[in-house]
Amino acid sequence: MDWLAALVVGAVLVAAATATGLIWRSRQGRAHAGSGERVRPAELGPVAFGDAATLVQFSTEFCAKCPATARLLHSIAHDAQGTRHVEIDLTRRADLARRFDVTQTPTTLLLDADGLVRARFSGAPHAHAVRAELDEILGRHHVGIQR
Repeated sequence: MDWLAALVVGAVLVAAATATGLIWRSRQGRAHAGSGERVRPAELGPVAFGDAATLVQFSTEFCAKCPATARLLHSIAHDAQGTRHVEIDLTRRADLARRFDVTQTPTTLLLDADGLVRARFSGAPHAHAVRAELDEILGRHHVGIQR
């Protein structure tokens, strides 16, 4: 292979890797449609769900973004009546990572009052996205500035 062909192949590989990274990054923290499957508290361990909605955060011991995500979700749940934040450490519960197809932490599931998965957030969620999805479940209309 001559130097020009090698240079072209190198440029194509860099462009492809950059595009893949940008696409992956754009999907982080945004709400994705939930599976609609029902989750029961007993599946997750000794936890209680909220009366109106539950934010289930999957974390690991060495997750750098998990503590900040936990604080954010706890604050959002505290502000929304009937909503609870539950954090599950997958370090000791690999079965749950397989069951809920968690490939990165934090991953957050938003459950409605019946335990149905209504939204899923991969990576650290954006506060406005969580609030918007939660408001939809709770039947509230949220008007405000996106941050």
